[in-house]
Amino acid sequence: MKISIGNDHAGPDYKKAIVAMLEAKGHEVTNYGTDTVDSVDYPDFAHPVATDVSEGKADYGIVICGSGNGIAMTVNKYAKVRAGLCWTKEIAVLTRLHNDANIISIPARFTSIQQAVEIVEAFLATEFEGGRHQSRVDKIACQ
Repeated sequence: MKISIGNDHAGPDYKKAIVAMLEAKGHEVTNYGTDTVDSVDYPDFAHPVATDVSEGKADYGIVICGSGNGIAMTVNKYAKVRAGLCWTKEIAVLTRLHNDANIISIPARFTSIQQAVEIVEAFLATEFEGGRHQSRVDKIACQ
């Protein structure tokens, strides 16, 4: 799989652990995030991830900021992006299963690094259920 990842200053250690796990599993990762804890603006790292996913250059995206909210709001501005804010494995599974999310947003200040890695693993291991959920997903993007 091709996966794009982006983060602000709250997530360099999270990104490092997630990228290590992804690469160990043979995934190709494009890193748009910062590698320092120096303050940066999360949209600068969200837009490239959303662009990759919306243009089909990446199968999935991962974004990380302090609350996970601002960066999720940014990527969700793209018509072909469905990002879910996930702070547990169960929510990550549901956002794929029911919402066909293609980007996961991780709240670094509300999860541990190990939890974040497990959340991403659950997200990527879950397939969209389709069926009754498909018509709902079809209504998400603005026309």
